[in-house]
Amino acid sequence: MIFTALDWIIIAAYLAFVLYIGLRYKGEASKDLTSFFLGGRKLPWYIAGISMVATTFAADTPLWVAEKVSQHGISGNWLWWNMLTGGMLTAFFFSRLWRRAGVVTELEFIELRYSGRAAALLRGFKSVYMGVFLNGIIIGWVNTAMITILHVFFDISLSEAFWYTGGLMLLVAVYSTLSGLIGVALTDAIQFMIAMGGCIVLAFVALNQPEVGGLHGLVEKLPAWRFDFFPRIQTDGSIADTIGTYSITLGAFLTFMLVQWWASWYPGAEPGGGGYVSQRMMSAKNEKHAVLATLFFQVAHYCLRPWPWIIVGLCALLLYPDLPVADASKGFVFVMKDLLPSGLKGLLFVAFLSAYMSTISTQLNWGASYLTNDLYRRFIRREDSFENQEKADTHYVSMARYFTLLLVLLAFGMTAMIDTIDQAATFLIECGAGLGLVLILRWYWWRINAWSEVTATIAPLGGWVLANKVLHLDSPQNFLVTAGFTTVAWLTATFLTQPESRNHLQAFYDRVRPGGAWKPFRNATNQPDGNGWALLGSWLTATVFTYSLLFLIGSLLFRPLAQSLTYAFTALISLAVFFWLTKSSKLFSD
Repeated sequence: MIFTALDWIIIAAYLAFVLYIGLRYKGEASKDLTSFFLGGRKLPWYIAGISMVATTFAADTPLWVAEKVSQHGISGNWLWWNMLTGGMLTAFFFSRLWRRAGVVTELEFIELRYSGRAAALLRGFKSVYMGVFLNGIIIGWVNTAMITILHVFFDISLSEAFWYTGGLMLLVAVYSTLSGLIGVALTDAIQFMIAMGGCIVLAFVALNQPEVGGLHGLVEKLPAWRFDFFPRIQTDGSIADTIGTYSITLGAFLTFMLVQWWASWYPGAEPGGGGYVSQRMMSAKNEKHAVLATLFFQVAHYCLRPWPWIIVGLCALLLYPDLPVADASKGFVFVMKDLLPSGLKGLLFVAFLSAYMSTISTQLNWGASYLTNDLYRRFIRREDSFENQEKADTHYVSMARYFTLLLVLLAFGMTAMIDTIDQAATFLIECGAGLGLVLILRWYWWRINAWSEVTATIAPLGGWVLANKVLHLDSPQNFLVTAGFTTVAWLTATFLTQPESRNHLQAFYDRVRPGGAWKPFRNATNQPDGNGWALLGSWLTATVFTYSLLFLIGSLLFRPLAQSLTYAFTALISLAVFFWLTKSSKLFSD
């Protein structure tokens, strides 16, 4: 028997708690769509920020990190650490604008910024493409990891694990449809603390096994390359090793650091914000809380979360030396299954339930917001068809709940079609190459129009075919060709078509007041707030601080204390400059 009575009591108490939250906030979520999808725009920064972090902490994430640690040691995490630059850009240049826009969804922004049939078609297309197709891939991605956990942890067949995962997703749908975003965000906060606390406990238990011998034993018993923080740059263009320090060509490194963070669209790291990240920014109490929530998300996402996972992944190499690299992600689950005593085993399983449920609840709520607000409300049954606003609000909230349940069924079907986590990740990145620049510039350049974004949304498919099927390029050349093809396509479309009407652009500018190339629409009373150079400096220093803190923690864990001084010094200096710059930019003013 895997679990004792104590373990089952812990699991039952947790499930009862999340259902209680759903019932507790049902009335508040039922008021209107703003209440259901944005929590009434009154979330404090710490709840909104933790909710962002919890959503990105899915059941698949620690398993994926363990797999990369098995292949490339700590340096393998640069596959996602490189995205920090774009995330920090969102915090400083877009979080206040999203809150100021006053829209219910990211897609509603399309018709705030653009006008005409092209804008309406783009909004309708994206509501289905992102709300159903891409959202289904993400949910299927997370479900695949949960199936693996259940399969290994309980030693059941994959088909049984598949159906149990479906049951868990239905449970998530119940509380998320009852309480809307406010319930999702509050349960996210609790779920994140449980999930992180559980992973820290797991790391501590794994380190104290005789085969490991603590942090000192871990460093002594594993090859030194396992603890390299940075990838090895291969200037000769040779192919990277499949096992060893993560090695990339100079071109790939420059693509990571200079291109990918602004050019590609990826869930949770959308250039300019988007998806559930923009949803949390729009749900914050005010612009200050939106900035703080997004900033906290970046620091916690990159600095706090990964180290317990990395430690467990490294320990699994010593505890299960015969585990094939292809099954390295299972090592994380084996540590949970084999080493934890009664009570802790149930707690760790709850930690993974928490990670799974926080991500699924957000994806369901976010996807339903597109189908309800941007498809049904915009194109199928508009507000003017109701006798009064109260009836409209009640109807739309009911439809939001129906769409949530529909997404459960669709995503469950898509789960069966996802073979590997990496396959889904690669598909998402490649299908967004080049789109990111439009998502950034639509805020800061008045000449961007609806056809710019329509072209940038479709063109990556043509670029992908050109790079992969015609030219047969490898990474990063295929990514650069796709991004370049998309950029040329949308720039061409921009200058071959008319800009949005002056009245529409003026209304948008007066409402949002972005900086950048909006000179024709500024006057003495609607100037953008903040100092652009100070914002730029805040972005760069916050990025340096976060990377310094990330490596400071790693250095304190795995290296002599003296080697940590450089990271500590860099972190302190960048933090001091950051606070000085934020004062001049009034970034944290209400």
